[in-house]
Amino acid sequence: MAKGKTKQVNTETHEENSPGFFQKLIFWFVIPLLFIVAILLVVATFTNFNVFEKASELTNLNGSEEEASIEGSTEQFNEKIVGLEAEVKEKEAEIEQLQAELDKAKAENQENQTVQEQLQYEIDKLQRDQTSAKKEFEELLESFEQMSAKSAAPILVEMSDEQAVKILANMQPDSLSAILAKMTPADAARYTELLSQ
Repeated sequence: MAKGKTKQVNTETHEENSPGFFQKLIFWFVIPLLFIVAILLVVATFTNFNVFEKASELTNLNGSEEEASIEGSTEQFNEKIVGLEAEVKEKEAEIEQLQAELDKAKAENQENQTVQEQLQYEIDKLQRDQTSAKKEFEELLESFEQMSAKSAAPILVEMSDEQAVKILANMQPDSLSAILAKMTPADAARYTELLSQ
């Protein structure tokens, strides 16, 4: 029993004496690294190389690079702004030009509308005149159809050929034949030829 207790005591002390992970890290990496840095600083001092000045220069270089990049981007933004302002002025000029063209087109449209209204008035007037002339012609035609063929024939011979043919062309066939029968053969032949054309 005594042997078993001594083995337990030895293993417990052996476990307490073994170094942990952090201790191993410090012994194997941190201490040698500090030693190397110390040696490099001593060597830099003998060679008149100031590590701290170089470190401050490097940090200033990074700062000036950032300032330069900021200035460069500011210049780019300024150039973009100038370009956009020029574009805006160009677009405003285009808008003014289009507005002038639109105003001109509106004026032309108004003028065309006025001309259209005048033409429509004239068309309406001509249609009224045509309706009136047609009504008068129908009344004249009716008068000739109601006349006796003996009375109508000499009147038609005295009229212009165009008017006479127009009246004769619109007469009923029996009235037309009666009127042509009362005309001289030469006049009847002439009007028959004109009617056939």
